[in-house]
This record gives sequence, C-alpha cells and structure tokens, in this order.
Amino acid sequence: MALRGVYLITPNTRDTTRLLDQSEAALAAGLALLQYRSKSPDQDLRRYQAEALLQACRRHHVPLIINDDVPLALAIGAAGVHLGSKDGSLSEARHRLGSHAVLGASCYASIENAHEAKAQGASYVAFGTFGPSPTKPAAARADPLLLTEAAQLGLPRVAIGGITPAQAPALVAAGADLLAVISHVYESADPAAAVRELRVAFPEFQG
Repeated sequence: MALRGVYLITPNTRDTTRLLDQSEAALAAGLALLQYRSKSPDQDLRRYQAEALLQACRRHHVPLIINDDVPLALAIGAAGVHLGSKDGSLSEARHRLGSHAVLGASCYASIENAHEAKAQGASYVAFGTFGPSPTKPAAARADPLLLTEAAQLGLPRVAIGGITPAQAPALVAAGADLLAVISHVYESADPAAAVRELRVAFPEFQG
C-alpha cells in the first residue's frame, strides 16, 4: 500500500453527525488515511462512530485506522490500528491483525523507537510533535531531521503534531510521507479546503 498525503485523525466528540459531516468533506478532498481516535469510555458510541466512518472511508477508497483498539478494528474490519508507546505490543497487534493490516507506531522524537517499531512489524512510523499541539500540549518537539534519518528504515514516515500549511512543505522535503492532523481540519470552517491546503505540500498533488 502506497501511503502518501494527508493523514486525518478524528477528535474526541460525541457529536456523531458533525464528525461524519466533517470527515465526509475531508475524504472527498483527498485523504491518504483516516484514523478514528476516541478516548470515550462509551463502547457503544465508539463502535457506532467507527462503523459509520468505515462506511464513509469505503465510499472514498480510503483505509480506516483505529487508534489503540485492536478488538474494535477486528470487529468492524478496519484496515489496521495505530499504537502509542503505552497502547500495547506492536508484535502482538501484528499477530492478531495479520500480515496485510496497516500497523502504525508513535515514535515521538526517537529514531531508536522507530527501529524497534519496525522490528515488531510496524507498517509506518510517526514522529512528532513539530509544532504546538492542542491535542498533546506537553509533548516533546521532534527535529525534522528525524524524518530524513528514518529513510533508512524503508517505511513510510508520518509527521504529526501542530502541523500547519506553512510548515508542511519543509516537513515533506525532510522526508514526511504523511502529514497527520486533527485540529487544522476539524476546527476549520471548511474541512475540505483545509485538506487541500496540506495536500499541495506534496509535489504530486500540485496543480
């Protein structure tokens, strides 16, 4: 699977109608991946939202990734999962999901974490943050050179955390294959336009 472009991550919300409307607009503008990220303890809500997003993703031929919930990904037939350092074993997730699933790993500001993630079966590695992040305001900043150094892994590289259209071209030039965002799209009055603003950072999407 070629992973390149805008990687949209959902916010925590109980407003399913607004979530789906915004996600549908973003999908129509051209996403590489969509990740359902919810920390709600309401399992029924999580299942309902995830299934609704999966249907939208299938209409637009975009893989849906589930954050930190292998059982939910398996239950609905999502394309894969994304795990942070405290979200469980990558190797166990790979075993449960199978060889064809997309398995993402948060590597923060560490190339060593990325090497370990690859060894455990990660499909892509994510580094961040690269700017002030409303989602994780206390997160450590990552150096864009990490994206360049990680080319040796031979895996798609994700830049995440506080990314704006102004800095996006430099991150892509440094080696980012995917730009992961939440607030830039979901807090925009025009989610589709927000996605297009980021897509132009990739030479293949210009013009």
